[in-house]
Amino acid sequence: MKKIYTLIILSIVLVACSEDDKKTVEAIIASDDAVMIQKTRDELVNEQQAIANKVKQLDEKLQSLNPDKNIPLVTSFTAKTEEFIHFLELQGNVETKQNLVITPEMSGFLTKVYVKEGDKVSNGQVLAKIDDGGLSQQKASQQIQADLAKTTFERQKRLWEQKIGSEIQFLQAKSTYESANEMVSQLNQQLAKTVIRAPFSGVIDDVITEQGSVVAAGQTQVIRIVNLNNMYIETDVPEDYVTSITNGKSVEVTFPVLGKKMDAKIRQTGNFINAANRTFKVEIAVPNKDQLIKPNLTARLKLNDYTNENAILIPQSIISENANGDQYIYVLENKDGEKSTAKQQIIETGKTQGDKIEVLSGLKSNDEIIEAGARSVKDGQTVIIRNK
Repeated sequence: MKKIYTLIILSIVLVACSEDDKKTVEAIIASDDAVMIQKTRDELVNEQQAIANKVKQLDEKLQSLNPDKNIPLVTSFTAKTEEFIHFLELQGNVETKQNLVITPEMSGFLTKVYVKEGDKVSNGQVLAKIDDGGLSQQKASQQIQADLAKTTFERQKRLWEQKIGSEIQFLQAKSTYESANEMVSQLNQQLAKTVIRAPFSGVIDDVITEQGSVVAAGQTQVIRIVNLNNMYIETDVPEDYVTSITNGKSVEVTFPVLGKKMDAKIRQTGNFINAANRTFKVEIAVPNKDQLIKPNLTARLKLNDYTNENAILIPQSIISENANGDQYIYVLENKDGEKSTAKQQIIETGKTQGDKIEVLSGLKSNDEIIEAGARSVKDGQTVIIRNK
């Protein structure tokens, strides 16, 4: 209790003295006495210098008692070799070679459409029918002529084999028969063009022209058929990667819209460099068991263009550059407990992935590298290591 009273009294005295000094200085200023003002200023300057000298003496003593006060604190990690897989990031579109809009081979009246959107069809299945414009009647008439020609030819052949009749009669019958058959075959080919068939197995995506419309050969779009089983992604790769992006390389595929990710491989690389944008085509096959992947869907691709099984990776944030353009980091030497010496180490770097970069030279496995505090130390400086 006595100590508390003593502190209170001392505080009151100091405040009173401070107020007295303030009043004294104010009174001296108000006196307009230049000699007195100058004398008072000199006294205050001397007091200030005396206090500064005392503070300096205290700092020197603290430094002697705590010599590590100004040594920078750093953290470190040990360089290790690890597998480094570098990826080239691109964007691609989903394609399929079996996405076809069917147009008719013959002009005419679309008499029947046998399918609707969403129907699954097999290769060769009849999808629609075009009016044949009387071709079926022509074929029936021609078939009668062909049957007669066949009968005549067979009889003439038997007679000729028995050495009855002339050779010219046999040859004429044969020619007539063959000509009639050829005509029937041509009519069959024409009639086949009036039937629209599925060129491959798939799903009817769109019936573009309705039944009862008039269609033009090779022009009118009738039906779109799509097969979603054989899907692939196509992308353009810069020519700089022509030797590193090859068939069989791994690809990480992401479909942002679907929230889906999968691993795939390059199945084909183009042999042609596009002169307009200096790229070549790459195809990546993608499985589509759930049928969610659609043509023209956007995909993000990470193509493996470089792999090093014994790489040393360090954070890019600890690398500095000197006036000569050399990159350097700091490694630890002469370690003694928590203290060590920072040594500037020139390095050569390679490819980056995220916030990591590959070191090609200047480091070896088990080197201890300064991480936190790397940009605040100097070559040869003593540091204190405070790793967690």
